[in-house]
This record gives sequence, C-alpha cells and structure tokens, in this order.
Amino acid sequence: MPRKRKLLAQLSALQSNSSFPHFDALENGNAMPDGDSSSKSSKYFAVEERNSSQLEADFFNQPCVSLAKSFLGQILVRKLPDGRELWGRIVETEAYLGGEDEASHSKGGKQTQRNAAMFMKPGTLYVYQIYGIYFCVNVSSQGEGAAVLLRSLEPLQGLEAMRELRHASRKGPAKPLKDWQLCNGPSKLCQAFGIDKTFDQRDLTQDAAIWMAPGHDLPGEQDVVATTRIGIGSRGEWTQKPLRFYLRGNKFVSVVDKKMEREMAAAGHSSGS
Repeated sequence: MPRKRKLLAQLSALQSNSSFPHFDALENGNAMPDGDSSSKSSKYFAVEERNSSQLEADFFNQPCVSLAKSFLGQILVRKLPDGRELWGRIVETEAYLGGEDEASHSKGGKQTQRNAAMFMKPGTLYVYQIYGIYFCVNVSSQGEGAAVLLRSLEPLQGLEAMRELRHASRKGPAKPLKDWQLCNGPSKLCQAFGIDKTFDQRDLTQDAAIWMAPGHDLPGEQDVVATTRIGIGSRGEWTQKPLRFYLRGNKFVSVVDKKMEREMAAAGHSSGS
C-alpha cells in the first residue's frame, strides 16, 4: 500500500475512536515530519495493534535520554473541567539524569518533598514553580531521580482555550498570541494547558485530566537536534552536555541552535520536519 494511503488508513482507524480528535494539523506538512521508518517499528508506537489512543506504562519505562528523545512527536492531551480537550505535539524536551547531574533538582540523590515525583515510577508528573509564579512540568523516567522536562509543544487542538488560559495568566492588556507563541517554552505550555502544582505526582497512564497519545510519522534521528540545556546556569561540564532535544525546522521550538543545525547540514543530515 502506498505510504500516503497507509497513513490515511491508520488515521481513519484511530479517529473512529471518539476519544481521539480529528487533527487539521495532521495534513500540514510542517506538523508531520517524515521520520525514519525504523522508528515506527517500536512496540511503543504500535497503535493499531494495541487499539489504544494512550501511551501506557512500558513507554515511560525508558532511560532518561531515550525517553526525552522518544517524547518528540508524541501528543500531550489535557482535558479541562468543562470537557474541552487540548492537544499539543511535543517538539522540545530536556533530560535531567538524577544524582550525577549537577543541573538536576535531584543532584546528589537528594530526595525532598518538592522533588519526590522524580523518584516515583516512570510516567509520574513532576511540577515545580519558578520565580514564585510560573510552573514547569516534567515526567519521571528510569533512573533514580531522573526526569524529562517538556519544553515546547506544537498546538493541535483547542487553540482558543489555550489563548484564554494564557491570557488569564498575563497582566494587563496584551496583543493576541500567535499559534507559535502559545506553548513555545516550559512555563508557557503549562499556562496554555492549565497545568499547576496540583498536577504534581500524577500518573500519566492513569489520570483522567492529562495523558499522552501516540504521535504519527515519528521523527528519525536526522530530524532531532541534540544541544545544550537552557537556563541551568554554571554547572561545570553539565552546562555543555547535549541533553536538550528538539525537532529541527519546527517553528514551535523555544530556542533554535543554529550552529548545531549548520553542523548537521554540513554532515549531510537533511531535515524532514
């Protein structure tokens, strides 16, 4: 079966499930990078075989760096109290490796009331506050105290609700936000999805208000930029480690590393996103 017809058949089967919305963005070339077919052979993404629209526990039970990369292209879903659903494609993540990682909240293996979720089973949300105002959301992985920060999303459904939530968190009159501005940063995506401290320690595989759905046409290695993390200050060698991952060419990414992208292009890695 030709690739396009096969994809349409898969989407049709998935969309017959009422919990899976129809994405206009799926027909947008920028929304769906041409991934390496090998990335779709993983058991984690065999959606039609599992007949499920939700990623399960086995998916999250990966080493931190592997999970951070695997998140790219997956869909974060948030069901609001009024029943509306918000859907966003994950396009940027950061890995925090636990005790050895000087930039991690769990460095030295120290467990506190604040970071307890980082030590819970893979797939547990860790939500913390910065500047006493904004929230950031992480997902625990394999490894003691290891977790993945969700940095940016590409909005797919519920954009007007996202604008309402972002507007409610902004002070004074402000210009309407463009689509690419809604979730292009860790605190922005929390605002747009209504994620606050009450989501800390929730289980993505069990919660009725937030979960992840499988993405389609997942990116291959040539589509993923690995570069340094943002805003971690001076943490010695950890400041320079390539533990931030994003989809190359995607306009919803918060910060682009042009130097790294040029190096990838020079090495012959063409982007499919």
